[in-house]
Amino acid sequence: MNQPKSNTWDNRPGMEKARQKVEKFKQREASILDAALELLIEQGEESVTVEQIAAKVDIGKGTIYKHFTSKTEIYMRLLFDYEQALANKLKDGIALAAKGDFKAPARAYFESRIADPVKDRLFQRLEEKIITLNQAPELMAELHQQRNSIEASLNDVFEQRIAEGKLKNVPPYFYYGAYWAITQGAVELYHSKSFEGLVHDMDGMMDFIMDIGVHIGNRESH
Repeated sequence: MNQPKSNTWDNRPGMEKARQKVEKFKQREASILDAALELLIEQGEESVTVEQIAAKVDIGKGTIYKHFTSKTEIYMRLLFDYEQALANKLKDGIALAAKGDFKAPARAYFESRIADPVKDRLFQRLEEKIITLNQAPELMAELHQQRNSIEASLNDVFEQRIAEGKLKNVPPYFYYGAYWAITQGAVELYHSKSFEGLVHDMDGMMDFIMDIGVHIGNRESH
């Protein structure tokens, strides 16, 4: 007697087709984000249009809206991805700190933000513009919540090192604030026309600033 075919076998071609469709959707979404970032770096956030993004990906404008409801949502996704990459590096740094490499979180922070000053400055401007125009308050609140979580994790490391007498005894958030301030200064220096003729080795300068940041408040002799 013939056995009926299983539903799983019958559905396998359809499942594979659905999987390929989802994968194609993800790849196209990644291409949209990459194209938007390239255009933002080339032209600045004031002049990029959805039409330009679509043309760069070689898709119709309407296809963009199958992935994102607006240009602002594209920008917010770029900000989230950038923040998530920083969060992942910091988590790795905090894990290393738990094993005794106490400078790892600071290295992770500075390496993430100073590694690409052009992108970092661009994302700062994007965030400020979106906040000023109140274009995505709920998404922005979610982004800041993610950032606050990172700060809280770092503060735990600072508190531990302060209690051990390894860092200068100041409120832990002073260190996170100092990290941010040093990075801001480094990014502005990188773009400064005033320092263009004075700094002959910008990469070396960025490494020097990073080293200062990693050792800030350190009471150890090394």
